[in-house]
Amino acid sequence: MTLPARNGLLLHGSQRGFSLMELMITVVIVGILLAVALPGYQNSMQKGRRSDAMSALQDAANRQMQYMLDHSRYTDDMEELGFPEDPFISPEGHYSVAAAACATGAIGNCFELTATPLPTSPQAQDSRCTSFILDSFGRKRATGTANTECW
Repeated sequence: MTLPARNGLLLHGSQRGFSLMELMITVVIVGILLAVALPGYQNSMQKGRRSDAMSALQDAANRQMQYMLDHSRYTDDMEELGFPEDPFISPEGHYSVAAAACATGAIGNCFELTATPLPTSPQAQDSRCTSFILDSFGRKRATGTANTECW
């Protein structure tokens, strides 16, 4: 079948579109690009979501300090700090934050706040920084395979 001429060229029916080989090569190239880019993107997203834990811990620590000023002691009840539940869920919903007595004393004298990823969050797959810890002395720690790089 011959189609009308365009710019002086005759177009044949077999010259329209892409061949199966061209299509397969394009699909393979796109697949390779995704395989290279996707892990980096996921790692970047995990790093970004870690800030949810850090900001939640900072907020809870500030509330603990205010509670200390008002009651002359710390508390392990997040509801007493004004959060809706104990443990409370971070603003972006990736971490659960709880308070406990620090290793050196009772809850009245010092506190330790821990943010752990919720099982339903993508952060549960983050093995580099599995939990974040902030205590009443301002010490910041983390658990995981890259715990020194988390904060």
